[in-house]
Amino acid sequence: MKIAIHNKSGGFTERWIAYCKKEHIVFKMVNCYASDITEQLADCHALMWHHHQGSPRDLNIAKPILFALEQAGIKVFPDFNTNWHFDDKVGQKYLLEAIGAPLVPSYVFVEKQKALDWIETTKFPRVFKLRGGAGSQNVKLVRTKAEARKMIRKAFGRGFSNYDKWGSIRERYRKWRLGKTSAFDLLKGFVRLAIPPKFTKVLGREAGYIYFQDFIPNNDHDIRVVVIGDKAFAIKRMVRKNDFRASGGGNILYEKNLFDENDIRLAFEIHNKLKSQCTAMDFVYDRGEPKILEISYGFSPEGYDPCPGYWDKDLNWYEGKFDPYGWMVEDLVKK
Repeated sequence: MKIAIHNKSGGFTERWIAYCKKEHIVFKMVNCYASDITEQLADCHALMWHHHQGSPRDLNIAKPILFALEQAGIKVFPDFNTNWHFDDKVGQKYLLEAIGAPLVPSYVFVEKQKALDWIETTKFPRVFKLRGGAGSQNVKLVRTKAEARKMIRKAFGRGFSNYDKWGSIRERYRKWRLGKTSAFDLLKGFVRLAIPPKFTKVLGREAGYIYFQDFIPNNDHDIRVVVIGDKAFAIKRMVRKNDFRASGGGNILYEKNLFDENDIRLAFEIHNKLKSQCTAMDFVYDRGEPKILEISYGFSPEGYDPCPGYWDKDLNWYEGKFDPYGWMVEDLVKK
């Protein structure tokens, strides 16, 4: 089998390339942004593309190309089951409810009056989210009915920007004070007050719906479990100081004894129901019971390099370094 890999820096790409070279797997680099991508793939059996929600070009064409190729019988990573709901929390709500997964109760309204009626009968605080965004972007705690009412009117009016410029500056400043980012990165946040990222133009403003999720109190962390094929690994992410959000905070713990094997078993069950190639699941706990916040196929590799080992589907533990990006390649090759 000959694998095509989209020629893009960062993410999984370099690790796929390194694995193919080490294992003598035949591959070629292709440019999925080119109009002749189907011609480039004429001698290939599969395509791997770690597309990103922050790339304007990826947003425009990644899913259509991958879905079209899969329809034509070409193996792809990520495939449809893995990919269609990527960076779409609204889609994930309905998907996880449909398969009976333990989702944190979530509420989507596409009618303004229905949303306004709901806030009169519900309790606060609730968590507001836009359908897209990673690292806790576009996630806010709504504490009162008045605040929720204001957000509903905005959602069904001019809508929300996909880029929270002031939230981004606060997060950059927090990381800079902790020594986790550079002064240059902080300066970029101020530049983006005037010049927002290009992906915001592609996505446009988020309007015509509003998404709320139950706030689950007393969680000082979340657990992310990543399942690839029949293997899984996990990290524990601590919430930011004086905050409720963990994703993107950068305070990560890795020791095996931090994880409940029942949660790993649950992650395998959900992954198998989704028929996914790769599923990263974020869990919090409601009176001791794990609940899913959201899912993804993509993640930043550097945050997982310190993981001390992994589980197989029978919950056997394998101590030591491992290569989950190689697992992605192998799973595609052996199908």
